[in-house]
Amino acid sequence: MARDIFRELQQYLDRLSLGFPAAASGVEIQILKRLFSEEDAALFLSMTPRLEAPAEIAARVGRSVEEVAAHLHDMTERGLLFRVKKEGGARYGTIPFAHGIFEFQVGRLDVELARLLDAYFHEAFRTAMVRSASTFLRTVPVQEALDVRQNIAAYEDAVGILRRTEKIVVAECICRKQRRLVDQGCGKPREVCFMFGSMGQYYLDQGLGRRVDADEAVRILTEAQEAGLVTQPATAQNPGGMCNCCGDCCGILAGLNALAKPAEMVFSNHAAALDEALCNGCEACLDRCQMVAIRWAGDRVTGIDPDRCIGCGLCVTRCPTQALRLVAKAEPRVPPQSTADQMLAMARHRGLA
Repeated sequence: MARDIFRELQQYLDRLSLGFPAAASGVEIQILKRLFSEEDAALFLSMTPRLEAPAEIAARVGRSVEEVAAHLHDMTERGLLFRVKKEGGARYGTIPFAHGIFEFQVGRLDVELARLLDAYFHEAFRTAMVRSASTFLRTVPVQEALDVRQNIAAYEDAVGILRRTEKIVVAECICRKQRRLVDQGCGKPREVCFMFGSMGQYYLDQGLGRRVDADEAVRILTEAQEAGLVTQPATAQNPGGMCNCCGDCCGILAGLNALAKPAEMVFSNHAAALDEALCNGCEACLDRCQMVAIRWAGDRVTGIDPDRCIGCGLCVTRCPTQALRLVAKAEPRVPPQSTADQMLAMARHRGLA
């Protein structure tokens, strides 16, 4: 039987991060064929996420070091591999579809690929994203929504994360770019995705983002939150990145919105609470809520749906009468310490470890 290398590639990617499940229509194979050649797929399948020098990979696949090094470089330039440059030379490893191959296409995305991705998200991938939502990204509250007397943990403070991060790179949100290309964009800011550390350096090397200092990063974060975006760092105490998401375009939030009880699937330590007597019916909170969690009847807010609220605090920052506030949950969750711990938690959640 002839080797179906693109199916093998799909199955390999399905074991990483959020997965890459098969779709009934086979659109996931169309996406892979658009991005990979058969030679690319074969080299990818010979590797693991562990970073290796070209010589190690060349010895395994029986090709010259020079040929393999050139191929690895070319695939990295097309967003198909992860690379870290060190004094001893470049080292390469495979990457998941998300976060990874999908996001790395931000500089190459066109209408054809955007349409394929749109079909795949609706048919198969959005379900995979929602299934792993609690281990992939977490919701942290808008800083202004918190009572100054609350003792917020360092990993819950988005501004604090930016302030203590040495290398910050900001990039365009591929989710909103992809939705705009299929004429379904929301119009919210797009240059709002932060990458840190080695991932940030990868974005710089590939021309996918620009480096900013902490002050500019905080300004971008503030503007994103003002525009009604939900701040979501990776689910680690020292995250490798931080997204600012909307309920229209973000694969995870859009998928969660289709559920009856999205709050059950989200890693969040806060929730909104209402003092109904203070509500003046201004409706300012309604457009801010990305999860349709605000109950409205007659001419005022009558409650917050605990099954839908993910504790972002966007509604609180727009309430002129302080009828809304954020409260900490009784049993806070502590995220994994590092990205490696997060990946292990994701694998265990999916039954892969």
